[in-house]
Amino acid sequence: MHPLPPQLGDLSVGFALILQRGMQAAGVSPAAASGLLQHFGLTAQLLASAGARLSIPRYMRLGHAAIELCSRPDLGLLAGAQSRLELLGLAGVCAALAPDVRAAVRCLTDFELLYARNYLGQSRLEEDSRGAWVSFYSIAPYNGYNRFVVDAVLRGWLAQLQQLSGQPVLPERVQIEYPPPPHAARFEPAFGCPVEFSAPANRLRLSHATLALPNPQHCAHSWQELLHLCQQQLQPLQTPLRLSQQTAQLIASRLRQGEPDLCSIARLLKLPAWTLQRRLEQEGTCFRQLLQDTRHALALSYLRDTRLSLGEIAWSLGFASSEAFQRAFKRWQGQPPGLYRRLAGRNEPEC
Repeated sequence: MHPLPPQLGDLSVGFALILQRGMQAAGVSPAAASGLLQHFGLTAQLLASAGARLSIPRYMRLGHAAIELCSRPDLGLLAGAQSRLELLGLAGVCAALAPDVRAAVRCLTDFELLYARNYLGQSRLEEDSRGAWVSFYSIAPYNGYNRFVVDAVLRGWLAQLQQLSGQPVLPERVQIEYPPPPHAARFEPAFGCPVEFSAPANRLRLSHATLALPNPQHCAHSWQELLHLCQQQLQPLQTPLRLSQQTAQLIASRLRQGEPDLCSIARLLKLPAWTLQRRLEQEGTCFRQLLQDTRHALALSYLRDTRLSLGEIAWSLGFASSEAFQRAFKRWQGQPPGLYRRLAGRNEPEC
């Protein structure tokens, strides 16, 4: 059994509504924007369903189609500017009643699983003596199908915090992992601060003064009730993982840096390497098997659900070359990755 779910992750359908608003801000008619969502299976009934989700790959393909429809490569920035907290469901409504910007950001990151799940990583609030970074983990490598996701999330955070505080919120700076796109000049006006591309992470830098901005709509009683509801809904999603599952998740999140080894993962788990190996054996597996199973599961998802090239998939899985990946995949699956992709109907739209 593979240690990872078959999908890369999923999102609340509220993200599709944010994208729909972005298309309309770009001049697309409401009918055309709604029609594109329906083409991807996002009917009015589904969009109105409690707990409805769409897969990250479907969202990326929807975004790419929306960019082509609008002829606006900066659609992610436009969509993010239209974002509202209530579109993120219970966690967003809870954040909207937080006492200040800091508490709202904590709510959005702590309860992210209620509206978005990326099986390779998650958003974080990292405070220090001068302020905080708010970081977003994105699937890479970057192309026309996923750059807009980074744009929409980072710009969306800014719009949501402005909604909360009732005043302009200006980050000190923004960092983005991918290289400058052709429309790079549109980013600094969108964020109101310097934007650094080819950075080590996707994140906003907020000062202490910004984090302390109060929420004029804060209601302490309702805020506490909503916090309690969020914690109740989060609890079943945070079932303690077996050590083998924790190890597999750490492997998955670090494959982009190359093939992780037993010692590096053991350090992250705060265990001696020999203890990790012994405890994995008690669960009926070993580090090498988890590494292979994790790569295998992710390879199937990348081939089935994304348009990444074989070389990009090889890099994402920590292989030294595309040829090494193809040899491994044929050993796992009994067929070359290109053939698996064709048989899986990779080029058919997911509707």
